Amino acid sequence: MVRLVLLPGLDGTGSLFRGFLKALDPGIKTIIVSYPPDRDMDYDGLKAIARSFLPENDPFILLAESFSGPIAISIAASQPTGLRGLILTCSFARNPRPLLAPLLPLVRLLPVRAAPTALLAAPALGRFATPARRSELAEILSRVRPSVIRTRLRAVLTVDVRALLARIDLPVLYLRASEDRLVPRSASDDFAAMPRVRFAEIEAPHFLLQANPEEAAAHVEAFLGEIDPL
Repeated sequence: MVRLVLLPGLDGTGSLFRGFLKALDPGIKTIIVSYPPDRDMDYDGLKAIARSFLPENDPFILLAESFSGPIAISIAASQPTGLRGLILTCSFARNPRPLLAPLLPLVRLLPVRAAPTALLAAPALGRFATPARRSELAEILSRVRPSVIRTRLRAVLTVDVRALLARIDLPVLYLRASEDRLVPRSASDDFAAMPRVRFAEIEAPHFLLQANPEEAAAHVEAFLGEIDPL
């Protein structure tokens, strides 16, 4: 049985996977990676933590949500034993909003804790926002120190792992949200040259796995069914 290792989005808790896990076939074994909510760490530090969750003896697939895409790409490029495929959800290999790069010095001033949940939910959930989803987002973000969120945002603005894509000779599934306000469609163009990539577009906002978990799970299950565990 191939295990599914899930790398979380910007919050880093892994808690936002709950709905997706309920929609996923219970026979699929999963490992949920979580990052420290109280330690300011860049991509290199978080990559080391993600590696510590990888199974030592079982074949596995990496599923990276948004922020964790560069981490999954870096791990896959190192060709770890057991890795059989890669799934990227609304993710990127470089800063998906290059026009925002000049604002890097201002990230440290962002009022992460003070920002209303509705303001945070608007770009992530769009018209798919519900009181329950807003409440869940607010509760999860309250567990993460504001400086940690700022450090991760700075990492997004400076990351570029495109050079590593040529080292990945594995099946790749890219799940794209039709109404993503945070990661534009152009971000997926960097993956188009990969020889074994395929794309699936799902009616959803940036929080694809949260807003449309059933369709996302169907694509993931189909992908897993095609993977040779040997």
